[in-house]
Amino acid sequence: MNSSPARPRTRTASAVLVGALAVLTALTGCSAGPGPAAVTPPARISPATAAPAPAASVPAVRPLARSLPVRVRVPAAGVDTGPVLPLGLAADGTVEVPSVADADRIGWYDKGVTPGQTGPAVLIGHFDTARGPAVLRNVSRVRVGDEITVDRADGTAAVFRIRELEQVGKNAFPTAKVYGDTRGPELRLVTCGGEVTGGHRPDNIILYADLVTARAA
Repeated sequence: MNSSPARPRTRTASAVLVGALAVLTALTGCSAGPGPAAVTPPARISPATAAPAPAASVPAVRPLARSLPVRVRVPAAGVDTGPVLPLGLAADGTVEVPSVADADRIGWYDKGVTPGQTGPAVLIGHFDTARGPAVLRNVSRVRVGDEITVDRADGTAAVFRIRELEQVGKNAFPTAKVYGDTRGPELRLVTCGGEVTGGHRPDNIILYADLVTARAA
């Protein structure tokens, strides 16, 4: 990173944008580990997989009150993990990511909205680390239209439908698109992608999803 952004104000989307610049390098810790990592699906998405769904397919859903995420399920990728890790900003102003020891868990950027509130709630997880495959190792199996369910501390489950998948170089991370203001409750799930170069994956894979329903967890 060329700069260290100021600490954003909690739950203010425009302020979150400032801190979000750090995601350009947030997941550089993803790397191919020995042995098992070699047999996981490739860390990339295809154009057919990533095609955005028509905007009309997303119904209007009433936003939820603030409540912390406790569990994340992405059935298409075989993900069912919790508790969710709170992620803030590191000392250098970059967004924190789950540690290698917590590579099987997903983190939530706690300076933004909680899943189900109006705005973009951001989840972050590793594809792999130097130790091997991690929680989002099967992200390439996810398709537009698949669901992400986030169980919340208030006993509700916020169900999001994936509208778009995007793979971009970390040096071209779409900060405004990921962290900018939205009209309704949305979710982003960010991990690493691309072929390993110099021990790290050069891309980020981003899942964009809209809230479609809320039910008892």
